[in-house]
Amino acid sequence: MKKHQKIPRNIIQCLWSYDPRSIDLGADKELIITQVLNFGSWQDLQWLLKIYSSEDIRAVVSSPRRGRWTPQTLNYWTLKLAVHLPQPTYQKAILR
Repeated sequence: MKKHQKIPRNIIQCLWSYDPRSIDLGADKELIITQVLNFGSWQDLQWLLKIYSSEDIRAVVSSPRRGRWTPQTLNYWTLKLAVHLPQPTYQKAILR
């Protein structure tokens, strides 16, 4: 991850309920990855892959936070990254 890089405007749109001035690319990595995978465009995903490693992204999908994922997105990324989630973990991760 590059130091001191600003979050692009299109990525800030994925983080609509957060103050962009308080978001840190390192400290808020899990949040940024989750939001971009859920709500980002193809362009946003390309930015994400430049900033974070595939291991970082896989780790976030492997340990999804409670109530943060749409079912379609979590299904897609678990298949794409070959991540198996136990059913209780999957159910807790789904945004309700």
